[in-house]
Amino acid sequence: MQSFRTAYTRTPWIAFVVDAVLVIVFAVLGRAAHAESLYPLGVAGTAAPFLGALLLGWAIVRLTRMAPAAPWPSGAVIWMVTVSSGLALRILLGATAALPFIGVTAGVLLVLLLLPRIVGFSRAALREAGEQGA
Repeated sequence: MQSFRTAYTRTPWIAFVVDAVLVIVFAVLGRAAHAESLYPLGVAGTAAPFLGALLLGWAIVRLTRMAPAAPWPSGAVIWMVTVSSGLALRILLGATAALPFIGVTAGVLLVLLLLPRIVGFSRAALREAGEQGA
């Protein structure tokens, strides 16, 4: 059985599911920080624009044949599209996007969407270096 890190970097759908779960975590954290209810429907409403944007980012990455679990350039593309399109969808759906919210959104999603990729690729690079040195 392959490790989670190996599966994450070699199986695109696992990386997509991880990204989607992390976008939902972002929505939960945001709602909790503002003392809003954590009922599933409320969380879904908060997460929906960003999940739609995440799907768009993934479509761009897959159509351009980038490695979706790589931090650069695909991770950066997925992050930028998720933030920019998610905020645009949020505004189109009638919610607000004040400047502090934009900054927090960009920062939190940067960490949540890129950190697993960086860790996965760092581990893979260390493992390959160890195998070549042996």
